[in-house]
Amino acid sequence: MLKVGLTGGIGAGKSEVSRLLVECGALLIDADRIAREVVAPGTPGLAAVVEAFGEEVLAPDGGLDRPRLGSIVFADPEKLAVLNSIVHPLVGARSRDLEAAAAEDAVVVHDVPLLAENGLAPLYDLVIVVDASPETQLDRLVRLRGMAEEDARARMAAQATREKRLQIADIVIDNDVPLAELQRRVKEVWAELVRRARVARGATESSGE
Repeated sequence: MLKVGLTGGIGAGKSEVSRLLVECGALLIDADRIAREVVAPGTPGLAAVVEAFGEEVLAPDGGLDRPRLGSIVFADPEKLAVLNSIVHPLVGARSRDLEAAAAEDAVVVHDVPLLAENGLAPLYDLVIVVDASPETQLDRLVRLRGMAEEDARARMAAQATREKRLQIADIVIDNDVPLAELQRRVKEVWAELVRRARVARGATESSGE
């Protein structure tokens, strides 16, 4: 098994890269999706979030009001740290369960938005960073996601800098390019991941593990 950490700043296009990797054959473990699952209605995770931030973060249907919670935590590093201390251990436990169920020869891609921020690079065999300029990120958040520019800038500022992400990268995928070029680059990266997975498996078999 090859464990890959995939990260990138908000609006960099990481979701598109993860989708393309899945098309190639990767097993995707999506931290954002799991983060939503662990705070679904009726979960201990949601109860802990409400205890920390109050019932104002609940939507009328009893679920989490994500825009409301986001407006609270992304403007306050201390509150963001509190939220992360609740959600991240739950996400980590669920991710480990999914990884344990993967095939021995799988390329397991962990889509982790805050990989750099939380110092998680050592958990993976290699780290892929999806990179885009801040101008591109801002444009995508405002134009494609409909965010207010102030909110988009606040979310970008709450994450690691571009330089910090690139420092932990074993492989960089430039996403300031047309889709066809991105697809070509992802296929190239996939071939390298498969090669590394075979090498890792061969080393394990030769050691008798």
